[in-house]
Amino acid sequence: MEKVEIYEKHKKYLAPCVTPYYQEPIILDRGKGKYVYDIDGREYLDFFGGIVTISVGHCEEEILTKTYEQMKKLQHTSTLYPQVQIISLAEKLAEITPGRLQKSFFTNSGTEAIETAILLAQLYTKSHEVIALRHCYSGLSLLAMNLTAHGNWRLTDSLIPGIKHAHNAYCFRCAFGRKYPDCNLECAKDVKELIETTTSRHISAFIAEPIQGVGGFITPPKEYFQEVVSIIKNYGGLFICDEVQTGWGRTGEKMFGIEHWGVDPDIMVMAKGAANGAPVGITVATPEVADTLQGPHLSTFGGNPVTATAVLATIEVIERKNLALNAKRMGDYLRTRLDELKEQHRIIGEVRGMGLIQGIEIVKEKKEPAPDYVAEIFERTKEEGLLIGKGGLYGNVIRLTPPLTIDQAEVDHAIRILGRVFAEVQASGAV
Repeated sequence: MEKVEIYEKHKKYLAPCVTPYYQEPIILDRGKGKYVYDIDGREYLDFFGGIVTISVGHCEEEILTKTYEQMKKLQHTSTLYPQVQIISLAEKLAEITPGRLQKSFFTNSGTEAIETAILLAQLYTKSHEVIALRHCYSGLSLLAMNLTAHGNWRLTDSLIPGIKHAHNAYCFRCAFGRKYPDCNLECAKDVKELIETTTSRHISAFIAEPIQGVGGFITPPKEYFQEVVSIIKNYGGLFICDEVQTGWGRTGEKMFGIEHWGVDPDIMVMAKGAANGAPVGITVATPEVADTLQGPHLSTFGGNPVTATAVLATIEVIERKNLALNAKRMGDYLRTRLDELKEQHRIIGEVRGMGLIQGIEIVKEKKEPAPDYVAEIFERTKEEGLLIGKGGLYGNVIRLTPPLTIDQAEVDHAIRILGRVFAEVQASGAV
């Protein structure tokens, strides 16, 4: 099909929420490693990875080979029949996840993994009240949209009772007008008053991302989770850690983001980069919490042998190539280069993140969010052959999440493009 026909049929046959990036969307045809190619053969360096999903590179040969061999052998059984792949994956997850996490339930997406986690917490605590964070994003189901504290992604006013939203640790735009580290972590300590004033004081769970993804890579101080999880525990709640975007070495050095904050979750959810592009949802919990999920409950496609093989192969590549360490090294280097850009360009309000999950908040005077600048930056980086992401409540945060295999030359290439584009946008009439 020609481009015009593709655009017309996209509009005719897909729901209007399926909205591509760019004024003239890129029609991708293939990908390899850190690069993707459109139908005209033009090359793009992918610094967003399918929304933080291509963890070890497009069409990674080892993962493809193992997945293809499994497809030829056994593609689907459902969980009504035990099979080696799902057991091997669950055992591996028990080995690599932090703390006492041991038993897994597999689904097809991050949304389903979060639904399962909330169900587990409610069954275990016999409470339905949940604390989530403002600016968080949890998925596309009705429950997930109610957990999401991000108006752009709440498509219905149908409310599920019992969900409360605490202030997040958005230091750049502190809700309390304070500055870290002299803030006494008011955002965390405010959770106590939230529980005391808006709940029955018997909560089921606190759910949080170590670094908020769609929220704009908001990264809390190192003491934050220890403070807030301590409060949650005092009121009987479990800690659900959402590693959908921060898992699998993305934050550098550690396999999972929460390991940087020194607390152990009672439940952890994962998806996206777990299978390097194959659809998967994972909920893993401590034995006593997981054991409350009994009775006729299953996921038809969850943990099928093909997906389980893809996840195991992805983990093997990450471990064998020591990609978590590479994410640390390249992430530190990327951060240094981004900080240099911040010193040069006044439209950069803040650079934040860890490892290879880095955000750039774009602003006007007095920290005013600048989504219009981001729109211009997107069009110009596209023309330069660089794919980036965006997020934040105001749509003014650039999100950078290249594959964990990225090297210094490719980081330098991306920085050169960003530097030119920032300079052009500042010099244009838009600024």
